[in-house]
Amino acid sequence: MSQNKTTVQSYMDAFNLLNHEAILNCLTDDVVWHIPGSFTIEGKAAFDKEIENDNFTGKPIIEIIRMVEENDIVIAEGTVQCQLKSGPVLNLVFCDVFHMRNGKIKQLTSYLMNTEAPTH
Repeated sequence: MSQNKTTVQSYMDAFNLLNHEAILNCLTDDVVWHIPGSFTIEGKAAFDKEIENDNFTGKPIIEIIRMVEENDIVIAEGTVQCQLKSGPVLNLVFCDVFHMRNGKIKQLTSYLMNTEAPTH
């Protein structure tokens, strides 16, 4: 496995444990995290605050289905399950696009979609 893919795998493993130090060690100091339609944050301090978002409780369950790499871009597809404080469990699929620099994540764009059918 390449250095970039190893970093992404380490990042995901650390997120499953909510291990802030291990997550932050995978990032550049000037990291940018963008979730279209939700937020964009810049820098490790802002990233650290978002690791345990106030809307969620407990640890997420993240599973990578596939990773592909070209040059300094790694794309990871997978599933994530997380518990909202308001009650319901979210079952999501994701496609994360990681821009890497020297084996660290410098930019992350996360595309998320809820897999539960809406109730009417």
